[in-house]
Amino acid sequence: MLLLLTMLLLCPIQVLAAGGENAVKTDLEDGEYSIQVELEGGSGKASVSSPTLMLVKNGKMYARLQWSSSNYDYMIVDGEKYLNESEEGRNSVFTVPVTALDDKMEVIADTLAMGAPHEIDYTLTFYEASIGSKGQLPQEAAKRVVAVALVIIIGGGILNYFVNKRNRC
Repeated sequence: MLLLLTMLLLCPIQVLAAGGENAVKTDLEDGEYSIQVELEGGSGKASVSSPTLMLVKNGKMYARLQWSSSNYDYMIVDGEKYLNESEEGRNSVFTVPVTALDDKMEVIADTLAMGAPHEIDYTLTFYEASIGSKGQLPQEAAKRVVAVALVIIIGGGILNYFVNKRNRC
């Protein structure tokens, strides 16, 4: 016991590293990126959004996976459990470490869809060549479309106001 306490006090970094992340290390700057991901396994009915959001934190890669269903309550990646981050009733979302690039990464996802909880084996493949800016995500493109539409609507309204005002004179 004394030896364990001594190790905790003298080597806290090593103890923390042993507890966790096997995420792929990268030279990319910390930030948000997009990456293509392929899901295999299960019944074939479930899917994850691709491209998906990839986060780089402290030189390690993580993916924010959005499932096609709200019925997933946890995932297990490399022996660690990750809980659903989404609001109730919304499609399940998990932020998990990316432990392999261009190779199958084994994960388990627990679903409640069949009445009772079932752990299902899946594989995820993240494609390194597809890493790009966050702007390549469909959600980001949709935000840009909405912003452009608002500018056009507001601009049209202002133009309409001045045209009608001029016609009254």
